[in-house]
Amino acid sequence: MSNGEPDRSRGFGFGFELPMLLFAGFRSIIDELHAELARRGHPDLRPAHGLALQAIGHGGATAAEVGRRLGISKQAAGKTAERLEELGYVYRAGDDADRRRKLIRLTPRGISALAMSAMIFGDIRSRWERTLDPGRLPALESDLRAMVPGEVLRLDVPGWFGS
Repeated sequence: MSNGEPDRSRGFGFGFELPMLLFAGFRSIIDELHAELARRGHPDLRPAHGLALQAIGHGGATAAEVGRRLGISKQAAGKTAERLEELGYVYRAGDDADRRRKLIRLTPRGISALAMSAMIFGDIRSRWERTLDPGRLPALESDLRAMVPGEVLRLDVPGWFGS
């Protein structure tokens, strides 16, 4: 509705609106990020891929570790890694510390995509900060940190949505 009140004609009340607005904000940021990544040479990178690249990290990880971090099965993590390997973002290699383990590691393209994502997120945040009244975005971030229990930066969105 144009007056800032929730649209009750669809049965949405105040309690339901908060999580939907938070999710809509998340979705708009992620959609904008991926549109910009596509413009900058990463058209096949999807939101789940970005989370997987974060879960793999600069040190690499096994499929089981990636699955645990994303809240998905080892097999699903393996399939995601296969797709990322096809796209040139990761490669598989033996672990020098334990030859039985196969690590998924970021390629230079994967590292570049993560660095580019960080810059784009910064640009999006700056635009949000300019759009809102002065001080509103830092206050919102502080308030959300106070309300979110435990670990703020969780990567298990794919598993959470799938369960």
